[in-house]
Amino acid sequence: MGYQRLLRPVLFGSYGGDAERVHEATLAALERLGESRTALRALAALTAAPRPIVTVAGIEFPGVVGLAAGLDKNGVGLKAWSSLGFSHAELGTVTASAQPGNEQPRLFRLPHSRALVNRMGFNNSGARALAERLERAGVRRGNGAVGMPVGVSIGLTRTTPVAKATSDYLTSFRLLAPYADYVAVNVSSPNTAGLRSLQDRAALHELVVEMVAQARRLSPVSPVPVLVKIAPDLSEAALDEVLEVCLDSAVAGLIATNTTLARDGVSPDEAARARETGGLSGAPLTQRARDVVGYLASASDLPVIGVGGIVTADDALAMLDAGARLLQVYTGFIYSGPALVSEINRRTAARRIR
Repeated sequence: MGYQRLLRPVLFGSYGGDAERVHEATLAALERLGESRTALRALAALTAAPRPIVTVAGIEFPGVVGLAAGLDKNGVGLKAWSSLGFSHAELGTVTASAQPGNEQPRLFRLPHSRALVNRMGFNNSGARALAERLERAGVRRGNGAVGMPVGVSIGLTRTTPVAKATSDYLTSFRLLAPYADYVAVNVSSPNTAGLRSLQDRAALHELVVEMVAQARRLSPVSPVPVLVKIAPDLSEAALDEVLEVCLDSAVAGLIATNTTLARDGVSPDEAARARETGGLSGAPLTQRARDVVGYLASASDLPVIGVGGIVTADDALAMLDAGARLLQVYTGFIYSGPALVSEINRRTAARRIR
């Protein structure tokens, strides 16, 4: 309640209501907190809750709920996320080369709908810069240096033709695989032209086969797990194709879902703002994301990380009931703050005990 009644109104009203500037300022504050052990201990005490241990893709996660990709692309708040109750953080999406992303403004709040629309366009400092930040923080694959596993989401550089996507992704992969507990292949953002075509059978097969092969070359005994993040807008036939490719290619798991191009469920008074170009996240996506997770979980044994529309603890439990093995939040965290993470941890831990 402190976040929702006191801090959130201040944050949302800052910088003239510019959502992206607020976001960047919040990350900068978390970066400063991350340099103080005293501050991190205090933060952890405030957000403390029981957490179930979950193992997915051979990785042990200290809890069920992680930070979704997109919120901390460049790993700025890396050292603080565990103290806020997260079981893991998926950094990125980063690209082989640094890029500014789309023109601003490109992030829009729909508070009555508990939603966001974004067309960020993979704005990031590049894969090498993230690798260097992880190196400075002492993060290596599997060492738990920041109190939790660290995943990295990689995507396509805007200036790279889709036909050369595999080479572009592999550049990022080689730079980041030594540091990442898993690598997520983002082929589902709606904000990079042509990217979603990489979910088509042939393109996806070429990409993930090379990614898995590269993982084995880099670490033959214990290759870094490769996961694929998909869109919520795929038909069942398209989902079947994605599953077939991932099963044939020894992909370690799926992340479902990314943002949606649909605008169902938006509050009528926010319909005009919702027409901004970009992907919609938050409460309007809750049911569709859950349906996709349920379909994928019932159709194969691949573990699914459920993300999309988790804005309450009830949403989290329903996503787990649909078949998700792990969860990630972004928009729900923006609207509800650390209390959402604590409540999900508490309720999932209580469920495991029963």
